[in-house]
Amino acid sequence: MKNTIKVERAKLNFSQADLAEKIGVSRQTINSIERGKFVPSTIIALKIANIFKLTIEDIFILEDGD
Repeated sequence: MKNTIKVERAKLNFSQADLAEKIGVSRQTINSIERGKFVPSTIIALKIANIFKLTIEDIFILEDGD
């Protein structure tokens, strides 16, 4: 699953650690989500979307085979 987290973080000048702190996960979790190595729970996805004031669909993009 692709995502736009890195781009959205850059728009707000957030580091991975900043975003992680705001949603209550580790920086490593944000890194894994950004790299597509970890698919977040619905709750984490909603928290990320709320931080960026976007929908989940704006941030997470399904690819063929997902």
